[in-house]
Amino acid sequence: MNFKMNIKKLDERATTPTYGSEFSAGADLYACLDGDVVISPSKTVLIHTGIAMEIPEGLVGLVYARSGLASKKDLAPANKVGVIDSDYRGEIMVALHNHGTEERVVSHGERIAQIVFTPYMSAEFVEVDELNETVRGVGGFGSTGTH
Repeated sequence: MNFKMNIKKLDERATTPTYGSEFSAGADLYACLDGDVVISPSKTVLIHTGIAMEIPEGLVGLVYARSGLASKKDLAPANKVGVIDSDYRGEIMVALHNHGTEERVVSHGERIAQIVFTPYMSAEFVEVDELNETVRGVGGFGSTGTH
């Protein structure tokens, strides 16, 4: 399913997001930088994209790591998944974290993350005295086993 997404280039050097293939779920986001940015081990740097989006109401933009960047250069969004709400009109930025042991360099025009658009539902929270019983009940972390 396709829809039109209005974007605004906040910097003339910004790159419009692109899909890597016909069936890619995520559109690549590109760094928009004045020069190379060095990310030291265990550090996080906010990387500009130079674009803003008009995400339609009822959708959210979820910013995920690019698998190659994460597995080969140890760089992934610090918050694991960034959430871009439909009423946000500011610049899309990615907080890239270096999970590795070596300095990493991010250059202008490099693909730094991917954004997936998905519908969401809002909840009306209702306080109750009891919740419905389930087989699992209050079993928490690891309570269903490993196999």
